[in-house]
Amino acid sequence: MYQDVSNNIVRIRQRIAAACMASGRAPGEVRLLMATKTVPANGIRIALEAGETLIAENRVQELKEKYDALKDIPHENHFIGHLQTNKIKDLLKCEVTCIQSVDRLSLAEKLHQQLSAANRTMDILIQVNTSGEESKFGVHPSQAAELVKQVAAFGTLKIKGLMTIGLFSTDEVKVRECFRILRKLRDEIAAMDVPGVEMKELSMGMSGDMEMAIAEGATIVRVGTAIFGQRPTPDSFYWNEKF
Repeated sequence: MYQDVSNNIVRIRQRIAAACMASGRAPGEVRLLMATKTVPANGIRIALEAGETLIAENRVQELKEKYDALKDIPHENHFIGHLQTNKIKDLLKCEVTCIQSVDRLSLAEKLHQQLSAANRTMDILIQVNTSGEESKFGVHPSQAAELVKQVAAFGTLKIKGLMTIGLFSTDEVKVRECFRILRKLRDEIAAMDVPGVEMKELSMGMSGDMEMAIAEGATIVRVGTAIFGQRPTPDSFYWNEKF
C-alpha cells in the first residue's frame, strides 16, 4: 500500500523547491512535516528510512500507539491536532518536541503545570483560525497577540511562531488570504518584541495548497495525503470539534 511513499516524497520535495524558487526563497527555508494521521507505523517507517525526519499526529491516541514502534529510528515528533487537557500527560510521555496547536489560555495553563512538575519546557506554536470556519480550532486573529502575551508568561512554554489551517476551498484567493493573515500577524507580533517569544515559524499549507503557503512565507508545510495517499476518514473527522 505504501510502495509509492519514497517517490511521492521526491515529488513533494520538487514542489517545495519550485515554490521556493518562484518566490525567491531557498528550499532550505521550508521544512517538510509529514502528517501521519491514520498511517500505520510501517508506512511511516518507509518515509523515515527515505531520509525524512519530521512527523506529526493529530490525536494523542494514535501518537501513543505508534510511539514504541518508531522509537528505534531517529525522528522528531510534533503534535498538530486539537489537544484536550486530559490527554496532556499521555502526550508528554511520547517525546513530542513541539505542540503546534495551542489555541487557548486554559490549555497553556495546564501544559505549564504538567511541564513544571516534570521540570521540562516545550516549544509551541499558537494556532490561529484565519478562515473563520466554525469547524476549525484556533484563536481569532484579533485575539492572537493578546494570547501570545498571556502564554509568554509561562516559562515552560517557548513560543516559536504561529500555525493555521487554510480554508478548504477551490477559491485560491480566499485560501491565500488565510496565509497572508497569518504572515501579517507574525510580523505584528514580532514587532511587539514580547520577552521570550520568537516569531520564526509559520506552519501553514498542506498537500493541496502548500505552494500558496510558501509564497506567503511558510516555514513548515504539513503534508499527508500527497505522501501516504488518501485517508479512510475525511479531514472533518480530525478538524471538527465534535470528535
